[in-house]
Amino acid sequence: MTLRRVNVVILALLAVAFLIVVQRNLLNLNDFLGSRQNADAVPGMVLPFESELSPILRAQSEEEEKERAGEEIPVILTAAEERLGAVVAAMNSIYRNSKASVVFNIVTMNDTVDHLKSWLSKSTLNNAKHKIIIFEPQVLDGKISKESLATVKPLTFARFYLPMYAPNAEKAIYLDDDVIVQGDIQELYGTMLKPGHAAAFSDDCDSASAKGIIRGAGNQNNYLGFLDFKKDSIKKLTMRANTCSFNPGVIVANLTEWRNQNITAQLEHWMELNVKEDLYSKTLADSVTAPPMMIVFYKHYSAIDPMWHVRHLGTTGAGKRYSPQFVRAAKLLHWNGHYKPWSGTASFSDVWDKWYIQDPTGKFNPVRKMHSAEK
Repeated sequence: MTLRRVNVVILALLAVAFLIVVQRNLLNLNDFLGSRQNADAVPGMVLPFESELSPILRAQSEEEEKERAGEEIPVILTAAEERLGAVVAAMNSIYRNSKASVVFNIVTMNDTVDHLKSWLSKSTLNNAKHKIIIFEPQVLDGKISKESLATVKPLTFARFYLPMYAPNAEKAIYLDDDVIVQGDIQELYGTMLKPGHAAAFSDDCDSASAKGIIRGAGNQNNYLGFLDFKKDSIKKLTMRANTCSFNPGVIVANLTEWRNQNITAQLEHWMELNVKEDLYSKTLADSVTAPPMMIVFYKHYSAIDPMWHVRHLGTTGAGKRYSPQFVRAAKLLHWNGHYKPWSGTASFSDVWDKWYIQDPTGKFNPVRKMHSAEK
């Protein structure tokens, strides 16, 4: 009996010791996870918010993020309130099609921050590394004409200030919000820029659709469509009016060169001069951000692989110019033009729909054609 009692006591002590060890390990694990989460936080102008993902969804998202590796790739996008669904879809397409360590730098206005945070917090994009950066429209004072102020959104000019959004990066990608990325963004980031070039763009005269949009919109595939070559300030530049233009909706930027060449100051100079001298073409059908870039980067930029910027999907007849097979093969799709994929009037909106994440607040709703029951 004595031996049995001894054995029982020993077993009881072993059980207590085991429980103590388990408890300590759990506490250490919690401490480790907490410190790891802090270590992975993205420095910079981050506006933090609490995650509202379910525990299961959060665990899956965190596991996916652990698989991402390599050099951080800064991707800069703008988020306008009325187009917020666009930037969310663009981010989702980038995040889901790459295992690279992407950092989204989202430039927005003060009144959009809460809506953006709510949207991201209730989706798997909550776990994507991102910074929300407030754009200060005062930076544009004296640089835009009164006529332009009535129609152009301040965020349109955010691309002029790229080094401000990724101050510690040597290279970055800027994307308009009306894009969908179907390839691995790391491939676009790997675009080779020639020595001395601060940016890479896509030429518009190499686009199969460029000739189709010239009628009624000015010669938007060359410099004559953007600048008034009768003005003395333009004449002095000795630029050729028939020079192929480029599309500034997708930019691979060498931020080191951008800083060294003071590109931002150059762009601002031509903005201010246009306010005084009205230098832009009267047939201009594109954004007023393009003319200053045409001047500053005249014959001084590198090229982006055409499949990494398939554009003009937002123009009339895009559905006839591009086959569904070609659209599926494209690495990046750009709905530049009047017709957007969330408006119900653009071609290939079903491709955009694949990446759209529903707005939890119900404020943003893509418009889709409804089939009426009436004859």
